[in-house]
Amino acid sequence: MSKIDRRSFMRRAAGVMAGVSLANWARLLAAQKAKPNILIILADDATYNDLALYGGQNVKTPNIDRLAEQGMLFTHAYLTIAMCAPCRTELYTGLYPVRNGVCWNHSKALPQTRSICHYLGSMDYRVGVAGKLDVAPEKVFPFEKVEGFESNCVAKTADYECGGIKKFIQRDPKQPFCLVLGLVVPHVVWTVGEPGHFPLKKIKLPPYLADTPQTRQDFARYLAEIEVLDRQVGDILTTLEKSGQADNTMVIFSSEQGAQLPGCKWTNYECGLHTGFIVRWPGRVKPGTRTDALIQYADVLPTLLEAVGCDFEKGDFDGSSFLDVLLGKKEQHREYVYGMHNNIPEGTAYPIRAVRDERYRYIRNLTPERLYIQKYVMGFANHNPYWNSWMFLSVNNKKTYDLIHRYMVRPAEELYDSEQDPYEMKNLADDPGYQDIKKHLSDELDKWMRQQNDPGASLDTWDKFYPSSKWYKKP
Repeated sequence: MSKIDRRSFMRRAAGVMAGVSLANWARLLAAQKAKPNILIILADDATYNDLALYGGQNVKTPNIDRLAEQGMLFTHAYLTIAMCAPCRTELYTGLYPVRNGVCWNHSKALPQTRSICHYLGSMDYRVGVAGKLDVAPEKVFPFEKVEGFESNCVAKTADYECGGIKKFIQRDPKQPFCLVLGLVVPHVVWTVGEPGHFPLKKIKLPPYLADTPQTRQDFARYLAEIEVLDRQVGDILTTLEKSGQADNTMVIFSSEQGAQLPGCKWTNYECGLHTGFIVRWPGRVKPGTRTDALIQYADVLPTLLEAVGCDFEKGDFDGSSFLDVLLGKKEQHREYVYGMHNNIPEGTAYPIRAVRDERYRYIRNLTPERLYIQKYVMGFANHNPYWNSWMFLSVNNKKTYDLIHRYMVRPAEELYDSEQDPYEMKNLADDPGYQDIKKHLSDELDKWMRQQNDPGASLDTWDKFYPSSKWYKKP
């Protein structure tokens, strides 16, 4: 480390770690010289603004809050597709869905794709995953499997133990590690935790949900799983601390896409694509900071590679490194984030594309003449029993009818002021005062689709999906 770099590090550490012992100073300085370990904690379908850090008022998350106090909270982090396999593939490859091949849920990456396993493996990292993986094929994602956490997001239990990740972390202190914790809460079916902690009458429902007794019961079950999520995050961080590796470990937490509720998962709305995102990196990232910089999942891998000193070509990724944001050198990162959705195999064909800048979101529904039908929201009573209560109530309740209509019948274009209208309930696409904004974002979306070789509506077909499927049979 140069003298200038050492002074910079010591100044940052002095402002960040005032009051720590001399022994801890020495440990932090040694950590600065080593390749950092990487610990990535992923929730499973947790809507970002249901977390207290982002304004959620129903459930307390003290462990996630504490992590943010020790690191940097991103207020504008996004993923491209609000589904598990596509968003995780984007995270692990640094590529948007069309380029990595995973444009649908339950599909597999193109065989020539390189992932975090290959890039960090070339830097002598051990790369493991505990819990849910949900990416394929193994050739592209050759993670070392680590025991202790549930991998089945539907038939899950409340049981987990940190012995496996402890062994992985401590196995070879001289070799850096990257460990992904793929948790399965709060993915449906909501079966773990204590819904009784949330009195039904006191729950504050978001405006995209119809207020029925069944909705409140189901939302309480969802909140109970967020409570379990927070407890698991706390136990994982405690295990890291006890291992002695915390000072040299970059910790990333992401809430993934939105919950399996209308207007969240399987959409291009804010509550689907916006993810909660925190980075803690002792001695490098100033604790208790917030940034409004726009980032996307495709940016994470190039950021990690720059952080560990791995060389790569700019064209290797669709994303770009936001390391300078983490280090406090820049306040902005990208101008736009992008979204897409293909509804097959989990519903009727309904392709969607979207783009957002720092304030406005533009959505283009490519087949607006169709009804939007998503079987896991509307057709599986064990997943979402509230939907039938909505249908029943809508006969005599205009507000509920309008929510159902909004979800199932969509215009060709939607435009939202996502800062002033975070639940995106007021479509401005036909407002004369917003036509310049709409055209600007529409042109940007066209540019991105051309750059990605995205054919548009034809991508949301069984013929396109089937060759990429892990297990579906062509109907």
